[in-house]
Amino acid sequence: MNELFQCKAKVLFNAPEIDKMPSAYDFSFLLLNGEKLELGKLLGKVLLIVNTASECGFTPQLKDLELLHQEYKDKGLVVIAIPSNDFGGQEPGTIEDITHTACEIFHATYYITQKYHIAGVNAHPFYTWVNKEVGFLGRPRWNFHKIMIGKSGKLIDWFSSATKPTNKKLKEAIDEALAE
Repeated sequence: MNELFQCKAKVLFNAPEIDKMPSAYDFSFLLLNGEKLELGKLLGKVLLIVNTASECGFTPQLKDLELLHQEYKDKGLVVIAIPSNDFGGQEPGTIEDITHTACEIFHATYYITQKYHIAGVNAHPFYTWVNKEVGFLGRPRWNFHKIMIGKSGKLIDWFSSATKPTNKKLKEAIDEALAE
């Protein structure tokens, strides 16, 4: 009987299973130009991932994201914009429309992906993972919700849509994450 218990314990508490728990580095996106952005290739960087929309009242944050990108890119921060039409239908455009708004109007040079669902049953797997990690209160409810991923690939913080990328608390959180 003791052997049976030990056998079951090995199955239930198999240490390698713990090592397989997902992190942000398990996911990828397609960029506007069609290239694959594998988050796993950003190991050791701090990621700020923001769901964006071109026709939102928060759209001027695209400029603030660029300011943040310029200030921190050489220190190890990677900014990634994920356009989505999930909230208010405020990203109805094509890849060309998104490129025009982000790159030509707001001069973005950070990563910008193709349009993805971030909410609901069709959500990109990254956002399904995010929702499990942050729980009910921390999941994106509108455009320009910010997710911070630490150097190890673990979700370490989130910031609401109203929090500007140049906000003092957000920048302090970036500094702290970069120092780890």
